[in-house]
Amino acid sequence: MFLMNEGPALDGFIHSFRAANLLPTSETEELLAWHSRVSAVYPHHPADMVSSHNDLLRPENVLFDGHRVWLVDWEAAFLNDRYADLAVVANFVVANDAEEKIYLQEYFGRPPDEYQLARFFLMQQIVHMFYTMGFFLLGSSGKPVNLSEPAPECKAFHRRIWASGLNLTDKDTKFVYGRVHWEQLLQNTRRPWFKEALRIVSDRHGPAL
Repeated sequence: MFLMNEGPALDGFIHSFRAANLLPTSETEELLAWHSRVSAVYPHHPADMVSSHNDLLRPENVLFDGHRVWLVDWEAAFLNDRYADLAVVANFVVANDAEEKIYLQEYFGRPPDEYQLARFFLMQQIVHMFYTMGFFLLGSSGKPVNLSEPAPECKAFHRRIWASGLNLTDKDTKFVYGRVHWEQLLQNTRRPWFKEALRIVSDRHGPAL
């Protein structure tokens, strides 16, 4: 939810990303326009702030004993939007729309409604935006992104992370991971569901698109 928290920290982060010139100007402006659109409609309600792990990008923090899942290493834990951890973990364990509905049903205890699906989708885009900017900044060494080079497919790349086959502390891998999220963000924001999700959440909470 960092990208949704207005203030000097967010302003500084966005300024740093602009100043780095890692993407062509048109792509940078498009990314920030998507951020503005999602920020304008995404709700900020105290009731939605729940105990969150906030470091589930690390597969070693998710353990399965054959009966239940255990989340370990809660150093980064704090109150966060209930959809934040859900969106991060979905990159690893949700392969399609049918699995997404089962995944959310397990969390909510009932089949997700249209609003829950829309809000979850928008949080996924927030995650893609944050990881695009963050990992480009961490891994670029000041080099612009070469968009002509092929990028790994998002789900396949996350399966490799989950299998502990990738080291995200490596700068080159960080840069590739930023590209993975950028390409997925491009695909998702071009889907009709992006505009529809914005409309559904906006209708519930009021701000005009």
